Amino acid sequence: MEVMYMVRSGRYTRLNVYLLILSVLQLNLHTVEGVWPLPQAFTSSTERYPLNPQAFYFGYGRQSAAQQGCSVLDSAFRRYFSLIFPDYTDGRLHFSQYKPFTVEVSIDHDDCEGYPNEDSSERYNLSVSAGQASLKAETVWGALRGLETFSQLVYQNDFGSYFINKTEIEDFPRFQFRGILLDTSRHYLPVQAILKTLDAMAYSKFNVFHWHIVDDPSFPYQSSSFPDLSSKGAFHPMTHIYTQSDVRRVISHARLWGIRVLPEFDSPGHTTSWGKGQPGLLTPCYNGGTPSGGDEVDFSCWKSNPDVRAFMQKMGFGSDFTKLEAFYMENIVNITSALNKTSIVWQDVFDYHERIPKDTVLHIWKGIPAKYQEELSRITKAGMRVLLAAPWYINHISYGQDWRNYYTVQPQNFSGTEEQKKLVIGGEVCMWGEYVDATNLSPRLWPRASAAAERLWSDEKQTSNVDKAFPRLQDFRCKLLRRGIQAEPLYVGHCKHEYQGV
Repeated sequence: MEVMYMVRSGRYTRLNVYLLILSVLQLNLHTVEGVWPLPQAFTSSTERYPLNPQAFYFGYGRQSAAQQGCSVLDSAFRRYFSLIFPDYTDGRLHFSQYKPFTVEVSIDHDDCEGYPNEDSSERYNLSVSAGQASLKAETVWGALRGLETFSQLVYQNDFGSYFINKTEIEDFPRFQFRGILLDTSRHYLPVQAILKTLDAMAYSKFNVFHWHIVDDPSFPYQSSSFPDLSSKGAFHPMTHIYTQSDVRRVISHARLWGIRVLPEFDSPGHTTSWGKGQPGLLTPCYNGGTPSGGDEVDFSCWKSNPDVRAFMQKMGFGSDFTKLEAFYMENIVNITSALNKTSIVWQDVFDYHERIPKDTVLHIWKGIPAKYQEELSRITKAGMRVLLAAPWYINHISYGQDWRNYYTVQPQNFSGTEEQKKLVIGGEVCMWGEYVDATNLSPRLWPRASAAAERLWSDEKQTSNVDKAFPRLQDFRCKLLRRGIQAEPLYVGHCKHEYQGV
């Protein structure tokens, strides 16, 4: 029977109807823009498979060293089910197709109850085909990175149905250390804001939370050995502190995302708040012949103090105060070494020619590109490992798309041998807190920090084009919004699912 649609201007035949249906289908044929950060090797086809939350499963491979009961992966399966199917609640949605789909995870080492460390492998392979995905990794930490990638491959059409395309991925991080620094001294950040930042860090595959927990303005860390440090040094001794329970909660939450927590108690400078709870700890600064109190310990303060000058003469330092700081830092680092821990110190320690163990990591925070490239060259020539942070102080803001500047940083672009360049172990995005608290932390951090995340994870040659990266980062920013992260816009545009508020 001939199918015809009568209209004023004429009539449509069956062929016209087919073309109309085809055009509607094409309008609803969506794919993902890609994965952020970009995997090392990524091939995907237009062949796609429907996913039904009522017939979707995570499981362990038969040969996997980890099985059910693995705390890291069991909790990850629960989290990622909700992230993959944000519309699904308690089986209330009913889909006509019930083809099962299983994500099978296999790992080589059972490190389920451990913590990630600086040498932990994050390598994984992911293969997506009809009815299943195979995720293989050396460790649970690599499996976590693979689960994040899988979650970003899933997309919805205009009718709300979920799909994933046939995909093959081999992936690993370019740099082992990929950090975010939060400053909780200049403004107190509630624990919930820190936990939410850890979630967003994992979405961008960051793996180190550098907790700059105390500084001049306040000492919010509640020490069981020295309780007066927080009771007298915090903004408020009850509401603006991190208890031992709070710290354990942050460390536990970070572990489940494969994130290390690196605490920083900065000294000898940036210690004004310490003195409020520990009389006699700070160097009194003198104005004329009388003490005038102290702020940040600096050379002018030390120079003004007769006791310090007498100690310098006794030690044979003369009037070279860099030798005094070197003496202090060498003692601190030796204490760390005795505890079988590795120290990370600011670049000033190297600049002042201090004698520190070879395994110490230098944190480069100063200067424009020419300056920090020179510093990279000098420090690595001395055989020391380095972290680069100078170009990623993203508490500094400007009008426009400043993420492009963070994206185009080249951490190994300095004068040196290949062996020197291997000593660059990664980098860090720093969010200092002079003008940042819980009200603006997330939008100032995301998605700008994600630009640095891709630079630290992905192959540099494959990710050298900022304009090609833009649509992927825009798509990723929309994913962050849907996951409840208040990520600011990159430019004019919209997301299908806009941020719905707290």
